[in-house]
Amino acid sequence: MKLITRIAMASAMLFVSVNMVFAASKKATKLSFWTFQELHSGFMKDAAESWNKLHPDEQVDLQVSVLSYDDLHNKLLIALQSGRGAPDICDIEIGKFANYLKGKKPGLVPLNDVIAPEKDKFIIGRFNSYKKGDNYYGIDYHVGAAVMYYNKELLDQAGINPDKIVTWDDYYNAGKIVKAKTGKPMCTVESTEHWSFYPLIVQQGGDFLDKNGKGVLDSEVNVKTLEFLKKLVDDGVAVIAPGGYHHSEEYWAFMNNEGAASVWMPLWYMGRFTAYMPKLKGKMIVRPLPVWKPGEARSAGMGGTGTAVTVQSKYQNLAKRFLFYAKGSKEGSIKTWTKLGFDPIRWDVWTDPAMKAPNEYTAYFGTGVFDMLYSIKDEILGINVGEKFPLAQTLVQKNVMFKVLGEKSMTAREALTAANKQLNAAE
Repeated sequence: MKLITRIAMASAMLFVSVNMVFAASKKATKLSFWTFQELHSGFMKDAAESWNKLHPDEQVDLQVSVLSYDDLHNKLLIALQSGRGAPDICDIEIGKFANYLKGKKPGLVPLNDVIAPEKDKFIIGRFNSYKKGDNYYGIDYHVGAAVMYYNKELLDQAGINPDKIVTWDDYYNAGKIVKAKTGKPMCTVESTEHWSFYPLIVQQGGDFLDKNGKGVLDSEVNVKTLEFLKKLVDDGVAVIAPGGYHHSEEYWAFMNNEGAASVWMPLWYMGRFTAYMPKLKGKMIVRPLPVWKPGEARSAGMGGTGTAVTVQSKYQNLAKRFLFYAKGSKEGSIKTWTKLGFDPIRWDVWTDPAMKAPNEYTAYFGTGVFDMLYSIKDEILGINVGEKFPLAQTLVQKNVMFKVLGEKSMTAREALTAANKQLNAAE
């Protein structure tokens, strides 16, 4: 009887021991994630929950910290330079990303091995913004395709069919009619930001930097384009955006009261309409940008946030695979739209029925957004992001746009030449 009892006790202890080992193997791995955007926080937390359902033996405990924009980028730079204190995963805004790729060995982990199997499904230009040499170091939340938002109600009043606007000359001429018939400007142009300028030069093969990272702000394409924006303003087709840019409260109030008939911004700007311009619900339609010449590109990839894995992570392999699942998988890409209202970096989900399912964005803009986007997927041009990109962007925002369009103290050529000289003189 005692033998049976001892056997039973031993069996029980073995059972408990096995289950303790099993339970230990199920323990979630803590991964720290820094972001400067609360919306990204919710998105990544949701991705962690979905990951854990699909990977019961490889659980992730995502520890999220939401910092201010400047605080995050400064703390990350210090952590990578000092060799301690960096998170496993981190958001880095596109205008800052080049700062973290300096030197022979960046403090970020190449992501090629998780991207390569699905590379043909992506708008790869969005990865080039986070590339150095042959390595990709970041995955974006969206394509950021620059599009035109038209107020169809105002265009109808002027007798303008937006689908007949093919070139920028067409757009200018339509704007003259809109102004004459409705008293409203066709559009607004920023004087302290770069969104009105940048996509239009990229359409034509222009950029802030060339492929070698040298400043080319004073190129003929750039000069001609800025002169066109000034013409729009001088001729009354456009007005300077109230507040100076398209993210000011003054601007949102202006547009919410049908202040202008259109605006071009990246697709991610949809969320600004739904959040801050509710009166325009059902009135706004989304179309490709006009082109400068027939056959040229009708869009460009603008803005963005690259999410990266740092070399200080003790769990680099897991962090990379989780990051790709969150933002690069088919499921994650669909949620980019349904949860954030962004255009996913995977073009193969743009035709998925989920992209037309009812949500706040389809209710506001209709269900044809991704049909349009799919038609221009090969025309969404990328940009050159070298080490001088952060400075180039700042010079355009603070110097060029304001001096040419805001205070009108310099010509387009003068402002761009001065800015380019300063850019290339910088170390």
